[in-house]
Amino acid sequence: MLPGPLTPRGVPRSRTPRERFDGFVLEAVTALEERWSEELGAVEFAVEETPVLPDDWAASTVPLASLVEGSRGAARRLVLYRRPIELRADGPAELGALVYTVLVEQVAELLGRTPEEIDPRYEPE
Repeated sequence: MLPGPLTPRGVPRSRTPRERFDGFVLEAVTALEERWSEELGAVEFAVEETPVLPDDWAASTVPLASLVEGSRGAARRLVLYRRPIELRADGPAELGALVYTVLVEQVAELLGRTPEEIDPRYEPE
């Protein structure tokens, strides 16, 4: 955003929803990597707007994240889907907590551990 009458130089502008979401993801990934750096060293974390669902998708819910296995030496990718997660949160605090919960659950699945092992503070829902 360029400076203007409502955002002069030196005045911080507000973050977009995408920037706010990415900030929550970065914060959560940083916290998880501090504890699990060796195990997560070869994992890429990514954010996409929405999942691409097959035409025959029959589930009543949309996935919040997915794990994409690497092929031919490519790193595994843990992908969070921004819009489905945002739609389930009632505000910024709940959004941050939901992002962290989804990441803990995905890392637990990736590492073959329970979410409580990944973060003892984990509380489902």
